[in-house]
Parts: sequence; C-alpha cells; structure tokens
Amino acid sequence: MNRPRDRATAKGLLPRMEARPWRDGKTITYRYHPIGGAPINLGTDRTEACRRVLELNGQADDTGTIGRLWQQYQASPAWAALRDRTRADYVDYSVHLLRVFGTVHAAHITAPDVARYLRVERAQAPKRANREVSLLGNLLGLAIERGDAMHNPCRGGQVRRNPERPRSITPEQADIQALVVHAQAKGGQWAIVTMAAEFAALVGARQAELLTLHWPQWSADEVRLQRAKQRAGVVKVERIESSPALAELRSRLQAVAKNTTLGAVFPNRQGNPYTAAGFAAMWGKLMREAVAAEVVQQRFTFHDLRAHYTTQHQQQRGTLPALHASPTTTARVYERAKEARRRAL
Repeated sequence: MNRPRDRATAKGLLPRMEARPWRDGKTITYRYHPIGGAPINLGTDRTEACRRVLELNGQADDTGTIGRLWQQYQASPAWAALRDRTRADYVDYSVHLLRVFGTVHAAHITAPDVARYLRVERAQAPKRANREVSLLGNLLGLAIERGDAMHNPCRGGQVRRNPERPRSITPEQADIQALVVHAQAKGGQWAIVTMAAEFAALVGARQAELLTLHWPQWSADEVRLQRAKQRAGVVKVERIESSPALAELRSRLQAVAKNTTLGAVFPNRQGNPYTAAGFAAMWGKLMREAVAAEVVQQRFTFHDLRAHYTTQHQQQRGTLPALHASPTTTARVYERAKEARRRAL
C-alpha cells in the first residue's frame, strides 16, 4: 500500500502545520496542531513559523546553516536589488547546492569542501557547478556579515573554478532558413518561435530582450531594445537601425500579430509575452524535431544566434558590434569565424 500523500509538506510546510489564507487572498496565517493539544498560532511569516515548529519539537537550531542563510538571503536588500532573471537563476542553482550543503554550518565549510563539490559532487556539470559555487560564495558572505562565519573559501582565489570554454558552434544561414521553413509548415506558434530566431540572427538580441519587445519599440526605421544586462544604476537602450531583411521580417510579424499597437512582438497563444521557461521549452522541442528529421546539420542553441550575428557583422562590415560592455568579451565569446582576413602592407 502506498504511503498517504502529505499535502502540508508538499506545500513547503512541516508535518502537522496548517496554512489558513485570509479573505484578501494575500495574507496567510500558519498554525501547528500538536498531538492531543489545541492549535498553536504561528503568525504570518512562513519561515519563522517553520522555525518555531522545529523549536517546539526540540530539533536543533538551524542558525548559520546554508539552508537558513539561503532563506535570509532571499529576504535581504541584496536579493531585492537583483533582476528577476538573476533571482530565477539563483533559485535554480540552489536546488543541488542545498542538497549537499543545506544542513552544514557556514563556519564549517572549507576550501577542500568547495573543491570537492566542484570536482566530485558536480563532475557531470562543471559549468553549472561554477554558478552554484558563486551562489554559495554569496551565502557565505552573508554569514560573515551576520557573524556566523569568519572566512569565505569561495572568494580570493582559494579554490580554482572549473575551466569553461566558449562555445564554438555558429549556426549557418542555410540551417536557420531550413528551420524557418520547417516551422512555417507546422504553423501556429512554431512560426512565431522561428521568427524570433530570425530576429535574433539579424540584430543579435538576447532571448530575454526579444521576449519583452513590444510593438511601440519597433518602428519602420529602428528597433529600441533595453539591454537585459545592465550596470548598476544605468538603464541602457540599444537603437538598431533597420535593414531590408529586418523590414521584411517586421511585415511578416505584423501580418500575424493580434495587437500591433501595444502588444508583444513575439506573443504566446494567449497574446502575452512568453516566459523564459515557456519559450525555452518550445525552442528545445523544435530543435529536437529538426535534428531528428535532419532539417539542420547540427544542433545549436538560441544564444548561438547571437554569435551568428556577431560573426556576420564582423565579416560584412569589418567591425564587431557593440553587444557587450566589454569589447573583449564580444570578441572572445561571440566572434566565431573560422577564417580571419587581413590585408598585406
């Protein structure tokens, strides 16, 4: 017989805890039902309510543990200053990190522990491990500020990170066009997804930038994109001059658009902007189908289209586009030409 499902725990609560929403639908009161006793009111803070339940049951205090610091970090001003995409990434990175270090006290983590996590625990995902250790460094920094630790082994070059090599795949124009034809034959949202790919290949936009693009930002003369990655306190907008190919793409998008006044340029079925996860799922499925049907010669990521734009810009105009705050990063990461041309004296 299967074990009965513990719905309270599935909602992130401890056993015998209860969540009671208020009439406004926003505030929630938490209560604890001890065996043989009256319910105990725990207030409206879920984290504090869980902590009180642990204290009532005589379990060890979790102050200073990585799991507790993760909760405190999410309530800190540093977390509030992060962009939504960065927060979502950190939540994703925390999953495996907490499995390993969640119950470990910050003061007990040493450089060999971090090195083992990078090289052994996450040997199958070395790049992902680097991101997770960066989050661990943030949590240990918070521990130092709170007096829970005295050193941060993730900082100061104490542990060498896993080597990362820039991607070398550059989508060919023939593959991009073949993918467009394949998606148009499927129709529906698949055509929207591949037109987003065409847009990225023509202007070098990040996925996050084109998903938030609305029609008032795209005129017949130019596209105004707000950079997804901004320096602190600075909001930078990229103004991209139109071209015949971009104008033709704009006409095709307007022909199928539900709202060309204020609507999203690349909407989902409901007419709203795609979420990052929703768009990634569509792109992944489309690419798997295209590879299986031999529509494209090699699989490429959506971000590789940014490299396609950079490489073509360099070959056709002789200069690198201003994609990144650091031109060195643009040249190292996105310029992927297999030949370098220059003139003799």
